[in-house]
Amino acid sequence: MASGLSNKLTGQIGEFLVCAEIGRQLDMVATPFAGNVPAFDLLVADEQCRAVPIQVKAARGTQWPSRADAWIQLTVVDGQQKDGGDQEIDHPNLISVFVAIAPRGAAQQSDNLKDRFFILTKRDVQSIVAPTYRNYMDERKIPWQRPHNPASFDARIDASQLKDFEDNWELIKRQLEAQASA
Repeated sequence: MASGLSNKLTGQIGEFLVCAEIGRQLDMVATPFAGNVPAFDLLVADEQCRAVPIQVKAARGTQWPSRADAWIQLTVVDGQQKDGGDQEIDHPNLISVFVAIAPRGAAQQSDNLKDRFFILTKRDVQSIVAPTYRNYMDERKIPWQRPHNPASFDARIDASQLKDFEDNWELIKRQLEAQASA
């Protein structure tokens, strides 16, 4: 299957899995927008007509690509990256759901091979990615220098880094309830 189509299918599967799981876990309605809204992928609504936007990151494994420069102010000077501190991120309380899609047929075979959901805010993602990237760059043979492409800001997010947020569906409920008091 072509990479572009495979990526689209992965995203679509992830969004629909999240919608289904929100219905199952929270008894709420969720609807996707098929990539037409830049900041989020779906909306969750409760019976009081309160709604929360959700960003979905789906992968057919347990790692998701990210860019360190989305979370850290990075520049490249003479082939070496310079850390200018944490980025000021837009919508820090926006909920992100990272979905690790189980291999085909695996969900029925074993609890260890099932779809996994990690629910956290963008601020939480930054608090994971930024220090991990800094540690990685500090430990390089030549600190803060990427050997092949000095301007590479590739930063993978692994499920092991997100374990504290697995099945954290209550975060969605809390954000909806916070709207009532606002």
